[in-house]
Amino acid sequence: MIKSPKRPRTSAIPAELQPQLLMDRARQQLAAIVEGSHDAILTKDLDGNITSWNKGAEGIFGYSADEILGGPITILIPPDRQDEEPRILDRIRRGERVDHYETVRRRKDGALLHISLTVSPICDERGVVVGASKIARDVTALHAAREQQTILLKEMQHRIKNVFSIASSLTKLLAAKAATPAELAAMVGERMTALARAHGLTVVDPEAETAAPDQPTTLHALVQVLVSPFVSVGDERFHLEGADVQISARSLTPLALVVNELITNATKHGAWRGQSGNVRIRCLKKEGFLTICWEETGCEEAFHTPDHSGFGEKLSQLTVERQLGGTIVREWRPERLSVTFTAREDRL
Repeated sequence: MIKSPKRPRTSAIPAELQPQLLMDRARQQLAAIVEGSHDAILTKDLDGNITSWNKGAEGIFGYSADEILGGPITILIPPDRQDEEPRILDRIRRGERVDHYETVRRRKDGALLHISLTVSPICDERGVVVGASKIARDVTALHAAREQQTILLKEMQHRIKNVFSIASSLTKLLAAKAATPAELAAMVGERMTALARAHGLTVVDPEAETAAPDQPTTLHALVQVLVSPFVSVGDERFHLEGADVQISARSLTPLALVVNELITNATKHGAWRGQSGNVRIRCLKKEGFLTICWEETGCEEAFHTPDHSGFGEKLSQLTVERQLGGTIVREWRPERLSVTFTAREDRL
């Protein structure tokens, strides 16, 4: 026999008290939902002082209720965004709702968070606005994913443009050396094969834990692979000297990406766009860092400081700083271009 679920006994309670009992239960359930939410749920008065604070707010912002109740909401707002709060309060006083507003807020430890914010007016029994409720959701990971997606799309466009530009430049240079169409075809095919291998080193394989057997495992070997589409072994236009170091599978791609970007620029705009330019790379180890000094000289035209930073330059900087733990500095002079970047040895 199936038993019916038990219902709350309200018959013993006077009829005039039953609505109040149900309302009290609803408030208790609502309070439990608020307290158990992973989102930050809080209230404030019209002066911007915090009047309630749930566990989700403690987890997201790092303040306990005892620390923050009665304090100003502006403690959560970074200095450069303090003007947001007066505008929000003005809308709340007019009875308006602020829905899914993405902004930045500050934790107790000073860390900045990207949050999605919903603010609603709180009214008293007469319908007068007396405060506001806020629901804040931490969307920092989502913001980072969007930013990464944007970077990847721009990087893809940048790579495609570079491949076509480099292929055109190589063909023109090789055409001056080839005696017959067949010889030109063979030379172009050989360089394109080398270019494809070099390009492959700049693409991360998410499933690979170690380098492939044919991939370079030292810095000098990596550089030689990357320059091979553009200069032959023993070519006087290229010099590689200094310390050689072992590189791991995790550092292979970021190092390849930065060096490949320098090579690409030298081919498109710098020393290797003609027959007379030279590139010298010097590698130094000191105080836990590897320093790579790239220098271009002998270009047919003077080097000029660009009017703005291109995406390739920004991508190289992000790669060096975030993945290699170093810095990158560029110096333009009419007679040469120097680029120096560092990598922490424990990141190699």
